[in-house]
Amino acid sequence: MFKLKENGTKVSTEILAGLTTFVTMAYIIAVNPAMLSLTGMEWGAVFLATIIASIVGTLVMGLVANVPYAQAPGMGLNAMFVFTICFSYGFSWQEALSMVFICGVINILITVTKIRKFIIKAIPISLQNAIGGGIGIFIAYIGFLNVKAISIAGEVPEMALINTPELYVFFIALILIIVLLLFKVKGAILIGIVVATLIGIPWGITSVESSINFREALSVLPTTFGVIFKPEGIVSLFSDPAKLPVVLLTIFALSLSDTFDTIGTFIGTGRQTGIFSAEDELAMESSSGFKSKMDKALFADATATSIGAIFGTSNTTTYVESAAGIAVGGRTGLTSVVVAILFALSAFFAKFISAIPAAATAPALIVVGIMMMSSFKEIKWDEMDEAIPAFFTAIFMALSYSITYGMAMGFIFYIIVKLTKKQIKDVSPVLWVASGLFILNFILQAVI
Repeated sequence: MFKLKENGTKVSTEILAGLTTFVTMAYIIAVNPAMLSLTGMEWGAVFLATIIASIVGTLVMGLVANVPYAQAPGMGLNAMFVFTICFSYGFSWQEALSMVFICGVINILITVTKIRKFIIKAIPISLQNAIGGGIGIFIAYIGFLNVKAISIAGEVPEMALINTPELYVFFIALILIIVLLLFKVKGAILIGIVVATLIGIPWGITSVESSINFREALSVLPTTFGVIFKPEGIVSLFSDPAKLPVVLLTIFALSLSDTFDTIGTFIGTGRQTGIFSAEDELAMESSSGFKSKMDKALFADATATSIGAIFGTSNTTTYVESAAGIAVGGRTGLTSVVVAILFALSAFFAKFISAIPAAATAPALIVVGIMMMSSFKEIKWDEMDEAIPAFFTAIFMALSYSITYGMAMGFIFYIIVKLTKKQIKDVSPVLWVASGLFILNFILQAVI
């Protein structure tokens, strides 16, 4: 079913990859409900919605697209849900969920009409390599920030003092993973995570936290499930004509961020490892039907957001942490199925999953970041017309904490370079439109 031999992998490798991906992204199970509950949503309902959306999206990715990517409510997008849409703009959480649902529907439409694929085809190879390396910097940066190895409390970022048990565990795990990788030990990343979790126990870093049990969470799920179809949902969202411009802008921003986060993740991880081959790209040009893995993967990602909104969570998207599983050999949908099973089990063992500390998962993200930066070698850094867009793509991904903004700056500066060199014909119409939408988004954000 998964064509393991054809993809150069085996069952044990795929299981190990699934375990690795799940462990690096399991934090979302506790983080997402903690964040969304700030809006007044029931913690238990969001907890289950997070797990259900992750299971459904990841299973579709594995069983339909046969690619090793996992899905879950996206970090950054959930922050936008809470702090921008609800707190800054004043929308209720029911209205915010309605926006997420509509965003998912739009993404389904642009996937079915192949607009998403045209966007991917329009991105120059140099920018694709920059995206891959930029994601490497981005997830490594996430790792350092998660464990507070880099402090941003002052006016400028600085390295934190290594004087806490959390940082002791972090550096031990990081060094262990690096040494194991140098000795080419299979499963080095997962071994490092497990060891760090265990040695964190006597230091008080690893602890089983109390959490709402499954039965209690299930009892409050109806407070969010299907609420978007009730009067306080979509109907309320469009009831005030004065708010319509903000509503449309917000839906556009959600769709834009979700689409380009996904495209960036697919290009950055799939192209380098051969998950999405040249044959897939040729099949993408088909006028009808889903004939390639990329077709199916994009559709799986698009449907996950709407499904998540129905159950009660913010945008569900393809996780860049999937790169951790891919790095240990995951190549097929079996990896995704393993992740989905673990998400299902986590509903009953949430307090144990939440015990895995950031000090254990952060080293994994950093090491994967190192691996992904290898795509930078394909960029002609001594040629400024390639170096400039590539630089802005990679650097903005990390510094702005957003794959989308990194791609936006890369696109814009690519067009500036081509305009300057009078090579406008090299710029795809799709790239013109995408860059124009990014600029419009920046302007509207500044004005509103």
